[in-house]
Amino acid sequence: MLDISETRNLQMRDAFIFKLYEKVKHDKDIIIISNDYGAVSLDKFRNDFPNQYINAGVSEQNIISMAAGMAIAGKKVFVYSIASFIVTRCFEQIKIDICSQQLPVKIIAVGAGYAYSEDGPTHHACEDIAIMRTLDGMQIYSPSNAVMTSNLVDISLDTSMPMYIRMDKGIFSNFKEDINYDLGLDVDSLGNDLCIISTGTIHNVAIDLSRILFENGIKSTVVDIFRLKPLNTKLLSKILEDHTHVVTIEEHTLNGGLGSIVGDHILDNALNCALKRFGIIEGGIYVYGVREEVRKKQGLNALDMSISIVDWLK
Repeated sequence: MLDISETRNLQMRDAFIFKLYEKVKHDKDIIIISNDYGAVSLDKFRNDFPNQYINAGVSEQNIISMAAGMAIAGKKVFVYSIASFIVTRCFEQIKIDICSQQLPVKIIAVGAGYAYSEDGPTHHACEDIAIMRTLDGMQIYSPSNAVMTSNLVDISLDTSMPMYIRMDKGIFSNFKEDINYDLGLDVDSLGNDLCIISTGTIHNVAIDLSRILFENGIKSTVVDIFRLKPLNTKLLSKILEDHTHVVTIEEHTLNGGLGSIVGDHILDNALNCALKRFGIIEGGIYVYGVREEVRKKQGLNALDMSISIVDWLK
């Protein structure tokens, strides 16, 4: 079993699959279905448990239907794929085969946002939250680091609902040890001037942003919403009631993502908050380039956001 110091230096998908590997030793019903992908953890899983790993080839829609059938037969099925392919290509299968029957299939998707930025629009997963949150019963997790991702294994095995876990590509070592995963969100710092809410690995940018703002005399509450659905509405309301200005940050289209989720919550609960959203604007999906450069073009870097926020608060 990997300890925290080892896990924090892993890719998110490896942290998850290595943890799942430990569970498979004692549970023959756990199955991974993938489509021609390789990874250190996946290779180990496949070699040591060949009867619990299925390479279904490049056939994402078929994989979802296979997963549904195996779940009906009592298997604990995990689908591993690239986010852009397994979501947009398979929406109908996820909706009908999995969600209409409320089957406990877990979709483990790597490549959130611009993770595969240099591969271009075919590989960007910038609309996945918006798509998946429309589905009845679908739980959505968007962790910000490998330690958090590893801890989602037990949660995924304990729920009888469909689940989508949105993973990034790369190593993100910023983490906390004392997170209550039942809450679905975590508060990193407290400040009365502004509430900064993020999801996924761009949470690290949100932390940098809060530091820059602090240097400008602005104290921020920083919130990481790692469970987007079901949203912890009670706790979120309690946090927002203490703030008149709220900022959301996401590497996802502004249409239907975190900003929309928080905006809907503010509106539905008549909260007295002004909301400013940072995310992928219209035209930002069809781009190529190094991730940092692509983010900067979208204004998704700490310095540019701080300038915009300081001006907004004035």
